[in-house]
Amino acid sequence: MSAIVLDSTLTCPVCGHVKTERMPQDACQWFYECEACHTVLRPKAGDCCVFCSYGTVPCPPVQTQRQAGHCGCAARND
Repeated sequence: MSAIVLDSTLTCPVCGHVKTERMPQDACQWFYECEACHTVLRPKAGDCCVFCSYGTVPCPPVQTQRQAGHCGCAARND
């Protein structure tokens, strides 16, 4: 089992601003305000959080589920 990655680089879909952020370990983050254009990002349909939608690494709960052999779908808010 590999270590959970806690840092993910978010890219704003509106202005393209890129920033690496530390993800919460035990929860999904539903909102994130871009510091450049102040757009409030929300998860795309089918994703559980902004890191799964706009980040380079999925959130820790999804990473944990994938390591356990699950697709991560249980963490989603369909």
